[in-house]
Amino acid sequence: MASAPEDGTSALDNSFLETVIIHNREYQQYSVANQVYFVPIDEDELERLDIMNNVLNRVFDGRLLFPPLSRPRRILDCGYGNGSWAVEVADQNPRCEVLGIDINPWQPEEIPRNLFTFPAHNFDLVHSQMMANGIHVNRWTEYLRDMFRVTRPGGWCQMVELYYNVQSDNGSLTDGSSKDRNSKCMRLSSFHTDHALRQWSTRYLESLQSLKDLRVPLRLPTLMREAYTLVPGPLASNRKSPKALVAETYADQRENEIGAANRENVQRFLSSLAVYPLTERLGMTIQDVHLLVAQARLEADNPAFKAYFPFLLVDDVKVINPRHVKGGMTARRYRPVCDEDRSAPEGTISSFASARTTGIEPSSEPSSAGVERDEVDPRSRAR
Repeated sequence: MASAPEDGTSALDNSFLETVIIHNREYQQYSVANQVYFVPIDEDELERLDIMNNVLNRVFDGRLLFPPLSRPRRILDCGYGNGSWAVEVADQNPRCEVLGIDINPWQPEEIPRNLFTFPAHNFDLVHSQMMANGIHVNRWTEYLRDMFRVTRPGGWCQMVELYYNVQSDNGSLTDGSSKDRNSKCMRLSSFHTDHALRQWSTRYLESLQSLKDLRVPLRLPTLMREAYTLVPGPLASNRKSPKALVAETYADQRENEIGAANRENVQRFLSSLAVYPLTERLGMTIQDVHLLVAQARLEADNPAFKAYFPFLLVDDVKVINPRHVKGGMTARRYRPVCDEDRSAPEGTISSFASARTTGIEPSSEPSSAGVERDEVDPRSRAR
């Protein structure tokens, strides 16, 4: 996070501190100029990251580390954001050295003494969360190899990624003209061909497709096999998974609490993630972006749509040999649980409800099956 030459790190280049205001949002100048990262770095985004961290804490029942680590010594957090996860891990593991790295030099006001800032190797665990917006589309295999290379033999990798292709738990959020939009939604925008949430996803993915692989959550198991030699640990699918239900419809208190917390996260990221890519890369006017976001927010608040954004949790990747950096995989086949043979996807953050905690399951199917799906057929999940 910070840097100190005596700790083996380099002084921070001032170019990383320069910012630019675009459509009333503050961005890191280096990131937008070099097409690295297009999410704001202002106070509003810091607050949203806190909200998202709170949502994930509720979803995972306060659990930060999923691999079986009794006494971790070194942990690396790739893309630490505002530092929430790294700080909590350091607080809960006072004898563990925690290193957080990020292109943006955000730093929490209070840092645990064991949250170090110098580069280290042989980590017991490497954690990567929400990196699809930052890693270049052609660099994922290299990024995963870097993660595995710094993981000690017998160490673990843990990854969480959100898939920004919005889906509906009952199939009501569809493409094409809609007859069930209320008049308030219709007055807000001239975009009438798709539901606004669907259009938001389509345009957001389109705006970054040449730079970022926003569909990477569906391909992570395949990419890991290409990047390294792995063996599976305890199966994530063995854990009990809360259902992705609409908080306003179901009485479960825990799901209502998660849904209420995540509602604010979704409302905010619909704007913060989309402003720069849709205006600067797709050429939309800021007025049209605001209208699209406003309508998407109304649809996200409508429990009839049962809308959610799927995510993938990979928490059972054990590294055999960190010096082996070529392709190869001596492990059982994995696939994302977001597939048509389930009544509901097992890795979702609903805009109203809870998220399932499983991300991948074992399978003996051919490697071409069930990995590249962009969307689950909503008819197979109708309630």
